[in-house]
Amino acid sequence: MAKNLIELLWWERAGTARTGRRGPRARWSTPQVVAEAMSIADAHGLDAVTIRALAHELEITPMSVYTHVNSRDDLLVLMADRAHAEVAGIPVDEDDWRMGLRAVAEANLALLQAHPWLLEIDDQRTALGPGTIAKYDGELRAFNATGLSDVDRDAALTFVLDFVRAAAGRMIAASGPAEFGAFWEQAADTLADLVGDDYPLARRVGAAAGEQLGAPYDANAAWEFGLARVLSGLESVVTA
Repeated sequence: MAKNLIELLWWERAGTARTGRRGPRARWSTPQVVAEAMSIADAHGLDAVTIRALAHELEITPMSVYTHVNSRDDLLVLMADRAHAEVAGIPVDEDDWRMGLRAVAEANLALLQAHPWLLEIDDQRTALGPGTIAKYDGELRAFNATGLSDVDRDAALTFVLDFVRAAAGRMIAASGPAEFGAFWEQAADTLADLVGDDYPLARRVGAAAGEQLGAPYDANAAWEFGLARVLSGLESVVTA
């Protein structure tokens, strides 16, 4: 008999009342099924996570997988919540909100780099899971010294995490072969001649940035610059 999503998310608590159900013992537990799905996503991307592919890896039937996770949508929620649990216990400086938020941002960046498929999961039901709630509770502690109201604290955390997701997406997209530097050296002079004086500002700023970064975009430089601006922006709210 399938369980509802809340029972699946909170299996450690809800499952204790179901251990005595009749019938043969399952070959895999639901957490093991979810862990295997995460392994597939880490190795091949989220599109590779299908019920059929998961059944193949576990050497069970697709119908057996459905008894654990109900549907692929529910499976994705379970995967996201389990991933969130990985950073639920990060130490956060509750006395220095800037340092605390930097720790939150860096932990979330590392999480998204380890599991890039998280960027593709946008299901509000994920917020109901124990891993996500524990992560949320720990991150909110970074605002303890700010004096923000509960609603503003939640909004400020969303502001930070939205920046992290955007930056992580750019970093992951830019993590391919580092071949642009050599291409830029060959193309810079020709491009400058072709552009001429039509776009003077783009030519000047682009040349300066390209010379310093060795590329038209440096994800790490953008991360440091952007995070500093995020913290500066929140400082005005905290001060007010």
